[in-house]
Amino acid sequence: MGANGWLLLTYKVPSEPTSRRVALWRRLKSMGAVYLQSGVCALPRTPDHLRHLKVIENEIAEMGGEGVLLATVALDRGQEEKVVARFKADRDEDYAEFLDKCADFEGEVAKEIAARHFTYPELEENEVDLKKLQGWLAKIRRLDFYGAPLSAEADERLRSCEAVLDAYAHRVFEAQAENGPA
Repeated sequence: MGANGWLLLTYKVPSEPTSRRVALWRRLKSMGAVYLQSGVCALPRTPDHLRHLKVIENEIAEMGGEGVLLATVALDRGQEEKVVARFKADRDEDYAEFLDKCADFEGEVAKEIAARHFTYPELEENEVDLKKLQGWLAKIRRLDFYGAPLSAEADERLRSCEAVLDAYAHRVFEAQAENGPA
């Protein structure tokens, strides 16, 4: 699990402008960082994370703030499990939101079928939405350092969305062939 330990960034930045503080928080969250408390976040210890956090530490100083970057390990298995649980919980929140959007996608395709909207523009619109889901899940997976519980369900649900769109596409192709030149 966390055999290599973690990189711990503690920081304090000026409260104004708020936009810079929020941008910093978003950037760290987009890397998959978990906040252990306000101004203290952790990432698995990897060369890539180290590079990014060193850059961020310099940016914090340029903002007029203070940052300390440390490499750390848990004192025991229980502490390690607490940290890993935080990472898993954050990813499960992402997976849960993804699962909700999959349900929305499947509902939208079902509405198109119920309304008998078997057109290429509708199919293209749904294909774009599926591509967004695929990209979103890939991003979540990149940040799922410890295998969050909802990962497998998300994979399964994406396959379901792909199957739903495939079935809809067949109906569009059939409808267009029926309406085509004789």
